[in-house]
Amino acid sequence: MSVLEHSLISKAPELILEDVKRVKILATVGPATDSRQKIEEMFEAGVDGFRLNFSHGTPSEKERTAKLVREVSRQTGKPVSIVQDLHGPKIALSKFEGLPVSLDPGSIWKLKYNADISRQYHQLSIEFNLSKTAQVGEPVFIADGRMKSVITKVDRQDESIEIRIINGGIVTSGKGLNLPDTDFTGMAVTEKDIEDVKFGASLGSGVIDYVALSFVQSAEDVRYFKNLLRNIDSTAKVISKIETKKSVLNLEEIIAESDGVMVARGDLAVEVGPESVPVLQRKITGLCIQHHKFVIIATQMLASMTASPEPTRAEVSDIATAVIIGADCVMLSEESAVGSYPIEAISTMKKVILYTQKNNAVEAIFNEPKKQETISEAISATVISLGRIVGAVALVVETKSGASARHVSGHRPKRPVIAVTSEAGTAQQLSIVYGIKSFIRPVEKMAATKLTNWLRRGGVLGSGDVIVTASGYYPGKVGGTDTIKVRII
Repeated sequence: MSVLEHSLISKAPELILEDVKRVKILATVGPATDSRQKIEEMFEAGVDGFRLNFSHGTPSEKERTAKLVREVSRQTGKPVSIVQDLHGPKIALSKFEGLPVSLDPGSIWKLKYNADISRQYHQLSIEFNLSKTAQVGEPVFIADGRMKSVITKVDRQDESIEIRIINGGIVTSGKGLNLPDTDFTGMAVTEKDIEDVKFGASLGSGVIDYVALSFVQSAEDVRYFKNLLRNIDSTAKVISKIETKKSVLNLEEIIAESDGVMVARGDLAVEVGPESVPVLQRKITGLCIQHHKFVIIATQMLASMTASPEPTRAEVSDIATAVIIGADCVMLSEESAVGSYPIEAISTMKKVILYTQKNNAVEAIFNEPKKQETISEAISATVISLGRIVGAVALVVETKSGASARHVSGHRPKRPVIAVTSEAGTAQQLSIVYGIKSFIRPVEKMAATKLTNWLRRGGVLGSGDVIVTASGYYPGKVGGTDTIKVRII
């Protein structure tokens, strides 16, 4: 049974409009949650999207997880997104056996591509050939920035670089490296990424909704990757991960070219300094709202809940801040992938989101969304204004591609945006966009009216409720939204 077939025979959801999360939850599936029971519990706890991290696990494991998510989605009638997060050109020490290595201040170490480790001769193996791009004098941060060094020699023939340790420490196998001043433009997509994307496309249309591109440097990286997806007939949209110094310098161009972005705060903090991240997070959110693109806030949102059933007060404040500034989505990484309390972490996120959106008296003000001088943009602005004037309990938008619903969402309305679409893929992609609740219905006249009648019979809407609908004279036509109505139930 397809998602569409299921949605047509299902009863109206037990839904309270005031309890619709405006900010969505994206959770990573890993060993702690990779079972039907846990995925069902994640749906129940409030997950709107599932992240598959292709830095870990095998393709067959990811295929199994994706099928489980889609099966549970059909059973529950709840569309959700699946995000394929690529490994990218992750620069790290190679795995090695034995004791950790001590890097003493002032010592010189060689980092050689795909080599053997030698403690005696101060040589470590790395998984990426840095000699192709690195320059003498550029900094190298080791193990999430805990150790700092500077490049003293580059030997392209030997495929190695030499570094002088500035502040030392103990380094263990496989730790990551960050080179914030090194230009990796054109290297965002690796051979592994290409194989993984082809694998994702092979799962069939509508399985993978988004592909997250790691270590983006420029808009050209995004354009190249979009072309790659088209060439393999992938329908997935592109999320650019903002996690490098170069991506910050090219921020607005990257956002304009992408379908959405992820603020990957772990590597970003090492690249530009942790003190910069809160300000950048707000700037990125504002630019995404301007460009009608969605933004995901990621990394360590509930890190303590990896081992504890309760969050820290700072973590709760972090989630609330994401809600206040108007982020589309907040993400769980190790908390739901390998943590001891994955369901509790999801429930905590949901509670904080709902409490904040109901009780927040502070509103972040950004520049107005960029005017695109289109009928869709004019209609979305009018829907928001009219909904506010008449006190609408919900805004209902008929949409084929999702563009009309995204435009309305871009104005950050305080009421739920109910998207009515005939496309399962559109409903899935909209599930992690701010304030949108999607329902799948066939292409027909008055689809929005029929949906709201169904919600009225199910008790979601009540007598006297006011709604504003946006629809098109020709149902199912992309860009055909041209009619606004005010309806009293």
